[in-house]
Amino acid sequence: MNAIEEFERERRGNIADLGQDHLLKNRAFQWFQHSLQHKYSYNFSSLGRPIIQYPQDMVAMQELVWQVRPDLIIETGIAHGGSLILSASMLALLDYCDAVTSGSVLDPSATRRRVLGIDIDIRAHNRAAIEAHPMAHRIDMIQGSSIAPEVIAKVHDIAKDHQRILVILDSNHTHDHVLAELEAYAQLTSPASYCIVFDTVVEDLPDAMFPDRPWGKGNNPKTAVWEYLRRLKEDGRVATDGKPLVFEIDRALESKLLITVAPDGYLRRS
Repeated sequence: MNAIEEFERERRGNIADLGQDHLLKNRAFQWFQHSLQHKYSYNFSSLGRPIIQYPQDMVAMQELVWQVRPDLIIETGIAHGGSLILSASMLALLDYCDAVTSGSVLDPSATRRRVLGIDIDIRAHNRAAIEAHPMAHRIDMIQGSSIAPEVIAKVHDIAKDHQRILVILDSNHTHDHVLAELEAYAQLTSPASYCIVFDTVVEDLPDAMFPDRPWGKGNNPKTAVWEYLRRLKEDGRVATDGKPLVFEIDRALESKLLITVAPDGYLRRS
């Protein structure tokens, strides 16, 4: 075993130990819950655009993009556009690294790897800021409900021209909406890629934390994930590539992060 293999072995052991450290996990969740009082996730940016996300999940995203190497990232929910910008920047880095590896010249206009964002209301000032960003040439946006038949059809039409697809669901957080998104878009996920469902943590938080929202305990992204996985197991689904659709929750990733808004939400397609 060489030094690199030894380091990887040690790291896998560390992550496994974290998954078994219930005291640390409880304390991490207590910290997470307390941080919500200060709108902690609202305080970060990605290449200059606000991204409403916890840093741990931002790190997870860049790891997964490097691992999966998608040529299309589909995101429901746009807000200020920070997540679109983060995804686009990672795709640009993939192209740069491919050019370095192959010894070719990087053509910035060659944007085969793209990000597709969907939102029911892309506010004018956010759209303008996203379109003015240097990463805008990699980003396409659709305004409309992510579960509207015409929007789903448009997304599927775009996706058919891509080989490796990663899906991120982060819009309306009610059970029915997220379940409908999973039925519509999870099938686009490529083998060994991910369908990521954010804000599953709502199920683990007191209802009182969402007094002005239609979601809460028993009605949220995590309950939708559970129901979707149950359907896959009992009824089965076929992906757009014609193969059986099977997902597993990436528990090792959750153990590594400790703090995440997506417990049970990092779904890896087999």
